[in-house]
Amino acid sequence: MNDFKTSFTFTQTPQQVFNAVTNVRGWWSESLEGQSKQQGDEFVYRHKDIHYSKHRLTEVIPDKKVVWVTTDSSINFVDDKTEWNGTIIVFDIAENDGNTTLQFTHIGLVPQLACYEGCSGGWTYYLNSLHELITTGEGTPDK
Repeated sequence: MNDFKTSFTFTQTPQQVFNAVTNVRGWWSESLEGQSKQQGDEFVYRHKDIHYSKHRLTEVIPDKKVVWVTTDSSINFVDDKTEWNGTIIVFDIAENDGNTTLQFTHIGLVPQLACYEGCSGGWTYYLNSLHELITTGEGTPDK
């Protein structure tokens, strides 16, 4: 499978990267509904009337890994609005030679999906916001 993935390397510690990843309001959307910090937390993301998704944190290993499962979604610019349902979003954090690598994978977001182009572009934007949050302390989330 060609799941959407990307990675970044930081001089910040794994704890700093982990804290930024779990601060979803700081990089994805300030108007997030719910919680996004510990296993079992659920949250809803909305972007205008274009995108709705509900996520549950299924694995949280401090300073190492965060996993969300998309339990419900409505992607309104494609025919199958539920393309994200059941997809899994993984943030793997690893320390290497004093640097920290963040590997992001959206399992199930593959080029065969109608939303792939728009959704991968959206992830690139928001992951750059996460990068900014990690490196400067200030992301560019939706207001």
